[in-house]
Amino acid sequence: MKDSVLKKLIKDPLGAGGMLVILLAFFVAIFAYFIMPDDSPNANDMNLALAGKKPGFKVEVLLVQKENVVQTSWWQKLVGGEEKAYREVPIQSYAEQDGAILYTEYVGQGAAGVEKSIAVEKLMPNNYLSTKTYILGTDKYGRDLLSRLLLGARISFSVGFISVFISLLIGIPLGAIAGYYGGFIDKVVMWFINVVWSIPTLLMVIAITLALGKGFWQVFVAVGFTMWVEVARVVRGQVLSVKEKEYIQAAQVLGFSDARIIFRHLLPNVLAPVIVISAANFAAAILIESGLSFLGIGAQPPMPSWGSMIKDHYAYLIVDKAYLAIAPGVAIMLLVLAFMMLGNALRDALDVRRV
Repeated sequence: MKDSVLKKLIKDPLGAGGMLVILLAFFVAIFAYFIMPDDSPNANDMNLALAGKKPGFKVEVLLVQKENVVQTSWWQKLVGGEEKAYREVPIQSYAEQDGAILYTEYVGQGAAGVEKSIAVEKLMPNNYLSTKTYILGTDKYGRDLLSRLLLGARISFSVGFISVFISLLIGIPLGAIAGYYGGFIDKVVMWFINVVWSIPTLLMVIAITLALGKGFWQVFVAVGFTMWVEVARVVRGQVLSVKEKEYIQAAQVLGFSDARIIFRHLLPNVLAPVIVISAANFAAAILIESGLSFLGIGAQPPMPSWGSMIKDHYAYLIVDKAYLAIAPGVAIMLLVLAFMMLGNALRDALDVRRV
């Protein structure tokens, strides 16, 4: 008896590794605001005095209370982060004196900051002093690099899921109709597919994005509209092969409607290659989104995208802070590689000719 698809995936070390990386990245993307150090919306807590600090940098901060802070529910934090009830003031030194805190602002290593004072009642009660550690350092705006890197996974997964869904929504019906009916309908659909296929993908994505405007949801539509042709071609080819089977001919003789034959008898038997190509399209969507963000027409600031993080810091590749651009680049590489390995493993696991 043949093993299940899942068992075959687990037995494939590359496929299992890719699936593990994807599941881990998906978990991080969903619960990013509960994991990352900076849980402010878009991990956009900036402090220019801390710009470009190296991994492991530590600094003491005073926690100054904010006014009129809106309480955030668990669900709201999960979706969009939480506004902090305080603002952080990096300091070099401090002293308590007559109900006030005398402190020296942190302006950089080897530089003397301005001495200031603040009343204790304006600080967070019970715990107004904290030590912050930036595990991966800070970017050029003083934001926590690790937090933005983790939250960037959410952008990549969102674009991948929605884009692949749009491509399936368009490609599967068109491919099935063209393959099942053939003749004039097939020629028209194939002509349309070939026209779209002949246009360079990135050029079409840029054109659609510029037509719809810059933004997050525009990337979904643009990337999805460029991937459906591959799905349609695969589905058409599979339907052309399967529709000659005896059970399809029997369904036609019994008088079943074309819609029932297509959606209940044909499509369930051609989904294996569609699943494989969807994994490859997911990886391609991540790369295209990163490229669009690098060009400045993808996800817009302050939304963290791995492509925009590379754009902001690629000039640091020739200095001692190359990790600012390398870190998001490695994240893109790992996630894309994981999807490609999973796609290859799925191809082998779903191949009925393999035992």
